[in-house]
This record gives sequence, structure tokens and C-alpha cells, in this order.
Amino acid sequence: SGGRKPTREQILKLSQLLEIDYETLMIAWLKAKILHEIEDEEFALKALLLVEQEIQNNKKVIESSVLSTIQIVLDEIEILKQQISSLNHFDLRRISKALELEFIYESNRLTGNSLNFEETKSVINEGLTITGKTMHEHLEAVNLQEAIAYIKDLNQKKVSISEKEFLVMHNLYMRGINPENSGKYKNDPLVIREMNLFFNWFETNKNSLHPIILASESYLKIINLNPFETGNLQIANLLMNWILLQNGYIFATIQENRENYLSILEEYQNKNDKSFFINYILQIEKANLLRAIEWVSK
Repeated sequence: SGGRKPTREQILKLSQLLEIDYETLMIAWLKAKILHEIEDEEFALKALLLVEQEIQNNKKVIESSVLSTIQIVLDEIEILKQQISSLNHFDLRRISKALELEFIYESNRLTGNSLNFEETKSVINEGLTITGKTMHEHLEAVNLQEAIAYIKDLNQKKVSISEKEFLVMHNLYMRGINPENSGKYKNDPLVIREMNLFFNWFETNKNSLHPIILASESYLKIINLNPFETGNLQIANLLMNWILLQNGYIFATIQENRENYLSILEEYQNKNDKSFFINYILQIEKANLLRAIEWVSK
């Protein structure tokens, strides 16, 4: 009714419940807050110019500190990546198969799929049907494997990431699960516009941002936009790992419990600081590289 102004916490909850882009809501909220305070002030515009300068200066200091911390981990990851790339073809294939299976299991577990690791392995490798598990759960495992195979094929052919291939990937994952909406954005002009802007952003930044940072930020943008009726979390996960694999890294498989993962996302949204999530993915990539090296050294 316009009688009260929402709090920051309410903005976050509205964004999640109504599936509206968090950034769009926050910008509108901050604009209203600023206008309420200074709209009628004589020197409002001059004050805003000074505030803008100060925010930019503070942001540079903070980003410099964050980048310094991130760079240390990135350097460690590059050393591990070189060790992996020097392995023979047999070991690389063994690592790839193990990590793919783990990725499928852990990714589906995040969205509530009840197939355990051994059951997922049986569905993927042997084509078995698990008693007591739904067809939906089986399809999530099989379709995710097909989407990964599609990504690997594109990478082998050196096909660039594009909106067309992104929609094909969603179609593959949702096949038989939600066929009427597979490979299609929500029927909302704002979503279509935002996704066009996302791919413009991606093209602009794909050669300047470090691949792991690019992958992490792409994940966050898809999660915030929620462009599809269903499957947004899985598609964000696939896109992030598509970027990593394309650049010679391995799967950043989120293996933490769901509550820990959600708390990281909530911290990023509450503090509007993507470095929380970037650091989270960096640590996962580093841990997975270390495990992969340990596997082949046994």
C-alpha cells in the first residue's frame, strides 16, 4: 500500500519468493531511500557527486585487497592445473570420468534428488532403474550426463559459449522432465532482455576476467536472473563448469551440504559482495585439483 518502506532483509526475501532479480530490486530500494532523505535538499546533486567519488575510491581500495587474496589462491591453482595437464591420456580420462560422475551426483543432490552415489553410478554407467526412485530422479541423472557430453563436444570443437548453445543445454537437461518449457526462457520480456544483457556482458568480459572469476560471476548472474521456469540451479552449475572445462580446469563440484551452500549465497546477497562466492568456488577448484592429483599418485 506504500505505507511502509521494506527493509533490506525483506528485499532479499521478496526477490527469492517472487523470483525477481535481486540487483534490480536493490537498486530500486536504494534509489527510493536516497530520494526520501535528500530529494528536497538544495545541494542534493552536489552532495551526490561527492558521494559517488567517495564510493568509487572506497571500492577501489576494497577490490584491491580482495584481488590480492584471490590472486594467492589463483596462483596455487595454476600450479596444480599444470601438474594435471602434464598427466598421460589414461590418467586424464580416469580423472574426467570420476569427476563427471561426482558432479552429476552432487549437483542433483543439491536440488533434492534422493539417488545416492552408487545408485547414480548404476543409472549412468549401467542404465539400471533403481527401485523406489522416481522417473524424474532418473532423468535428472541421465540428462545431466548428456548435457555434460554436449559441453565436452562443444569444447573439443572449440565452439564458443553462446545464448543458442545455452538454450540447447537447458533443453537437454529438461528433456522428459518439463518438455513444454525446455530450452525456453520464462515468458517475460524483462527476462529475455536481461539474458541478452548477460551474454553481452559475457562477450565483453570473457577475455579480460580470469576464467574462474568469470565462471563464478556467470553462476551468480544466472541464479539472480532465474531465467527458466525450472532447472535454474542446474543450468547455472553447468554453465560455470562449462567455462572452467573450456579453459582447461576441472569440475568445481559443490560437495558441501545444502545449508552451507545456501549460507554462502545468502552472505553474498546480504553484503552485496561476490568475493564470498568467488572464494568459495576457488577453494572447491583447488580441493578438487588436489584430490585428482592424489588419485593418480596412488
